[in-house]
Amino acid sequence: MAGLGGLRAGGTGCVPATKVELTVSCRQLLDKDTFSKSDPLCVLYTQGPDTKQWREFGRTEVIDNSLNPDFVRKFVLDYFFEEKQNLRFDLYDVDSKSPDLSKHDFLGQAFCTLGEIVGSSGSRLEKPLTGIPGKKCGTIILLAEELGNCRDVATLQFCANKLDKKDFFGKSDPFMVFYRSNEDGTFTICHKTEVMRNTLNPVWPAFAIPVRALCNGDYDRAIKVEVYDWDRDGSHDFIGEFTTSYRELARGQSQFNVYEVRRGRGDGLLSPQVTLLSFAVESDHTFLDYIRGGLATTPHTDPTPSSPTLGAGNPSQSTSLHYLSPYQLNAYTMALRAVGEIIQDYDSDKMFPALGFGAKIPPDGRVSHEFPLNGDAANPSCSGIEGILEAYHRSLRSVQLYGPTNFAPVVNHVARSAAAVPDGSQYFVLLIITDGVISDMAQTKEAIVNAAKLPMSIIIVGVGQAEFDAMVELDGDDIRISSRGKVAERDIVQFVPFRDYTDRGGSQVLSMARLAKDVLAEIPEQFISYMKAHGIKPQPPWGPPGDHRDPIK
Repeated sequence: MAGLGGLRAGGTGCVPATKVELTVSCRQLLDKDTFSKSDPLCVLYTQGPDTKQWREFGRTEVIDNSLNPDFVRKFVLDYFFEEKQNLRFDLYDVDSKSPDLSKHDFLGQAFCTLGEIVGSSGSRLEKPLTGIPGKKCGTIILLAEELGNCRDVATLQFCANKLDKKDFFGKSDPFMVFYRSNEDGTFTICHKTEVMRNTLNPVWPAFAIPVRALCNGDYDRAIKVEVYDWDRDGSHDFIGEFTTSYRELARGQSQFNVYEVRRGRGDGLLSPQVTLLSFAVESDHTFLDYIRGGLATTPHTDPTPSSPTLGAGNPSQSTSLHYLSPYQLNAYTMALRAVGEIIQDYDSDKMFPALGFGAKIPPDGRVSHEFPLNGDAANPSCSGIEGILEAYHRSLRSVQLYGPTNFAPVVNHVARSAAAVPDGSQYFVLLIITDGVISDMAQTKEAIVNAAKLPMSIIIVGVGQAEFDAMVELDGDDIRISSRGKVAERDIVQFVPFRDYTDRGGSQVLSMARLAKDVLAEIPEQFISYMKAHGIKPQPPWGPPGDHRDPIK
């Protein structure tokens, strides 16, 4: 399935993209008081990503005698692009000093996501209040502003000298892993360098990392760095480690930033050394700066592949990964819904072009690897996630699934659309949901290498129980993908196996939210890397409603 659309910190200490301040206003609230106007209060509830339980997040102040309140007290939330952050706003007319909300008159409520607010024109969302049958409850106006808590980004470059030889037939393939310390004494991964092949004296390329990810604003917090020899099977050999701090690193190249790599044993050998070659820090544009700017002067309507990949198996049989059970969703549908429900918040018209590949299509039965799921080649767009799913289900009844499975055509299709807007006024996200079979690996690698210089990212979700070695190879987290001796300019591919999110029987998704988080985690970093590489700065915030510019397609 081909579908729409930094470094994920490990454990529970993931770093939010930023902090967002919400301002709440209301207009034309219900008047519950007899001799005056209502005295409104707004209560914000949030919903955990893995639970449906609403928790009170905070309350505004009470505005006396007003049906059009502009609340002064703000709500400050951590913003994660890759999460669907559900919000609920309840309005009350306060009649006493009691904190018990049941003792006050309910005025209405509104539901939305934080991404929906951020992705709206000017990061300003206006919604009708509901909740009282037969009554017009007025409107709520939500404005999101990013807090400039720490926009500093550090750029560092390291080299090493005389690392241990770990490979029997060669030298070592060293890389470094950076961890920031937590208050409870644990460590959370915050960066991995690239792998340098076959060397004991590597010079790693410079890399940029947000200061908040490196030390969370505490310049004296310990930073642990581990050095490994990369192995293809994932059993990387430990070479050694050292500790430092942001304050030390900020001294730049000096005697203070030459570190002995401790092996953890007294073997009498001289310790290898890692040296900081350069350090620079600057205030950077953030993902939300670009989202608020809209990224486009006019809507872009070129078709983007944005939906199901049709793989092997008869959909009418329960053994098929495409089987449409009346009792539960298939893996393709669940993955598309999990990712699509988040990313659709960043597209104003909610129209998503949808293509399938790997099937014989009517009327002549020719094999196609980029056919419109809705059957309309002139306009393959579907309305929202439900429209994509409807087209997917309909196509399963009209086409014959057929091999081979070629990825390159659909990647090149997106690339052609992305190439039309190299100024970054649109950013394209391609979701490929696949059973792991790929028939054109060489062509796909070449397509990805060429696409890496364009404003696009590729998400791959592997379904079924097949081996996904080919998909892992396309994900350039450890070693950047290459083709014909040409290395991709950026890592634009993120792969996750769907089975990691199901129960042992493979029949139930344990966490749709976690699936969405993992597949979308790298999009902001990939997006920013394109903008920085091409010197593209965000536009001023969007204009008034009606100035619809879709930042992500």
